[in-house]
Amino acid sequence: MNEQQFISSDFSILSQPLSVGWQSPSNIALIKYWGKTGIQIPKNASLSFTLSQCATDTSIVFSPLSKPTRSVDFVLIFDKKKNTDFRPKMIDFFERISDYCPYLRHYHLEICSSNSFPHSSGIASSASAMSALALCIMELEQHQQPAMSELYFKQKASFLARLGSGSACRSIEGPLVGWGTHPRITNSSDLYGVVHSDSVHPIFASYRDTVLLVDRGQKEVSSTLGHNLMNGHPFSEQRFLQAQDNLAELVTALAEGDVNTFVRIVELEALTLHAMMMTSDPSFVLMKPNTLHIIQAVRVYRKETGIPLCFTLDAGANVHLLYPNENAEKVMDWIENEWASYCQNHQYIHDRVGNGAKKM
Repeated sequence: MNEQQFISSDFSILSQPLSVGWQSPSNIALIKYWGKTGIQIPKNASLSFTLSQCATDTSIVFSPLSKPTRSVDFVLIFDKKKNTDFRPKMIDFFERISDYCPYLRHYHLEICSSNSFPHSSGIASSASAMSALALCIMELEQHQQPAMSELYFKQKASFLARLGSGSACRSIEGPLVGWGTHPRITNSSDLYGVVHSDSVHPIFASYRDTVLLVDRGQKEVSSTLGHNLMNGHPFSEQRFLQAQDNLAELVTALAEGDVNTFVRIVELEALTLHAMMMTSDPSFVLMKPNTLHIIQAVRVYRKETGIPLCFTLDAGANVHLLYPNENAEKVMDWIENEWASYCQNHQYIHDRVGNGAKKM
């Protein structure tokens, strides 16, 4: 499928307001993408676990207008308050999707949104937010085009979400989603995420993710700036090749239930991501002292217990601890007894692999 096939030209405007709502989860990349080209096209393929508890709830009331506007007319309510901080990003998003969703100019959009986790702190809040928004838009399109297939609905929702936030395209479905062209991901695409539907060992179907909230503050450097700094980065080309190789090896490990290889690759990907940040120009460090304490403790705990607990990080200080469901009780006790004090306000989130967005 190419971009032209997502252009909506045959639609009818509804005569009455339409209210829709979707809950979309965040995701945690196992293979990271860092660096992009064009409009949200990744420099390397990525693969992620879809989460279930870290999610964004978004509802939209689409009210038909008497005549179309030049740009999308909307108001955003975030956490029950009118929000203007996110408005520039929303305007950019609506401009990017204008050719694919021209019907939006015929409606006033009242958007209400809330997160179950902190915004801009290393959990992919833009992924859950933009995917939920895209799904609401696609439900409107589906009402205008009732013959739409479920496959097209999901692919275009992922395509639109990507134009708002690259990682958002991986939040539509689950439990494992790939984004970016790669020979080991069937039907992979740079334009939208696809479910990794090839053989996956049962141990990974119920994997747990506990997010240790080391720092709930907003990131010092945006992901957009970080991605741009990969242009001209002295190690970027080797990094892109490394990611492609790591993804191939990880797919094999997922099929074979090889948790040791899973641990090695996932931790390597996390540290490489932050190494790219620390060696860019200008450089930046998003880890905090407690981030490093936790990383070191995870490796000691794994060695002493034999439990295949591993860490990963997004672009922030918070630590995702990944582990099999069969080890959940022991790992949770260890977290509560040893590491809650290292989290800001003793806060952490127990999550697990999920199956994607849900209609509200």
